[in-house]
Amino acid sequence: MLASTWLSPPFLPASTNKLLIVSGNSGSRRPPQRMSGGGGLVLHARLGDGAGAGGELTPSASRRHALLAAATAAFALVNAPCVRYMNQAALGRSFTGTFCGDLVAGAMAHSWRLLVQGLTSLMFLCARADEYVRPPPSPLVLMAHDKPASHPQQVHISVVGAKKMCISWVTDDRSAPSVVEYGRSPGKYTASAAGDHTTYHYFFYKSGAIHHATIGPLEPGTTYYYRCGKAGDELSLRTPPATLPIEFVVIGDLGQTGWTASTLSHIGGGDYDMLLLPGDLSYADTQQPLWDSFGRLVQPLASARPWMVTAGNHEMEALPVVELAPFAAYNARWRMPHEESGSRSNLYYSFDAAGGAAHVVMLGSYAAFGEGSEQRRWLEADLARVDRRRTPWLLVLLHAPWYNTNQAHQGEGEKMRLAMERMLYEARVDVVFAGHVHAYERFTRIYDNEADSRGPMYITIGDGGNREGLALRFIADHRSAHLSVFREASFGHGRLRIVNETSAVWTWHRNDDEYATVRDEVWIESLAAGKQSIARTAGRHTDEL
Repeated sequence: MLASTWLSPPFLPASTNKLLIVSGNSGSRRPPQRMSGGGGLVLHARLGDGAGAGGELTPSASRRHALLAAATAAFALVNAPCVRYMNQAALGRSFTGTFCGDLVAGAMAHSWRLLVQGLTSLMFLCARADEYVRPPPSPLVLMAHDKPASHPQQVHISVVGAKKMCISWVTDDRSAPSVVEYGRSPGKYTASAAGDHTTYHYFFYKSGAIHHATIGPLEPGTTYYYRCGKAGDELSLRTPPATLPIEFVVIGDLGQTGWTASTLSHIGGGDYDMLLLPGDLSYADTQQPLWDSFGRLVQPLASARPWMVTAGNHEMEALPVVELAPFAAYNARWRMPHEESGSRSNLYYSFDAAGGAAHVVMLGSYAAFGEGSEQRRWLEADLARVDRRRTPWLLVLLHAPWYNTNQAHQGEGEKMRLAMERMLYEARVDVVFAGHVHAYERFTRIYDNEADSRGPMYITIGDGGNREGLALRFIADHRSAHLSVFREASFGHGRLRIVNETSAVWTWHRNDDEYATVRDEVWIESLAAGKQSIARTAGRHTDEL
């Protein structure tokens, strides 16, 4: 069952107070155009922009901005209780505690939703019909659970060592068994594994039983059929390959909106071996039932291929005074193989892929990283164990980007860069992926704010489909602008296919349209040999560089 609700004014993306209309041909769905030199989008019209030629606000513009701020505040005030009601209703919970009260609240919330959708339609009709209008943030998608309490839900898998997988799921029945049965043929389970379960509290919310069981040893590149908790549906998974080639899907800042559903659909439309997510998963932001909804939304993909994730700022969920433990939901629900990689924290860890041909390091942007910190000591030891003669590919993921020319989240990764960049450079890391900024941006190889053919390539991919909207403004004269090769504020996902020991191809697939379109593609050479290496750009967007 699906239910949709608006979380923010649909015509006012969280990162801007402008409706941005991108130039396009009549009757076409032409991609947004880009300014020369990697600048921002070419805008055909701006609504609500009161800045004068010099960038300062005129008196009339100031009044318009004040009215806009007041309207936004009023919208949020009315929107919040309506959204809360629709969230609770979608999840099968009472809002007021009384039947009559729910009827009244439900009618008000439904009327509000219709009004918001009407306003959205009006804004689109007011725009010229022959223009491509970049869509607003999509409504929240809620996935309700209507199965028995013992029925496993929110199933997702992760790799544990070379030949094992961790199966995680949730049951409303806290006494359900933590057992996984599995085999190579449908309905024929030749092995089983017992695990454990945990629960957590957040204010008045108590989670269901969160189960984790490790199965194996498993054969690489093999399909297994399995069932969790001796109940519910049979699922299948495919283990990653033992050798190259291997293909990673990379998405950040996923959330659970209509754009998220589009991203997941496009990912599922093509084959891959493993998914990497550099933070900001559910956007629950203290509303714990949204963690459950998110788990149900991603289950079709997350139960079939390993999802390896690290935490973003939206996983923190810490509140002052109340002193709720940060990352409580994330740590309970998304258990990663940190102990197997020598880490004491679920916020940072590493693992091998393709039989050790690739080593992936997941760092914690919101765990201590300075001199003397546990994460720094762990990273030094982890990188020291990597033998680049047998591991030609070294990848790093973190949440807050170290290089960023977008106006959003400027400088938020700078302290971590200063603390750790040299370590990655000396280890000859090939690519660093980040999220946090809700846009796509690819840099050349960099070290210490300068182009360096021996440094990592930096890619920001925080565009999975979050509810806050896109980060639309790039800074044309940013000090790193000359290092930025390609940037675009659109939702999408990326794919890194490591072909062999020396070559990999990276593609970014935009999903602002109804279909995924490859907008950026580049071939990458491994730095394992210690030689200078330059990324070879394919011809898809050379006219835009």
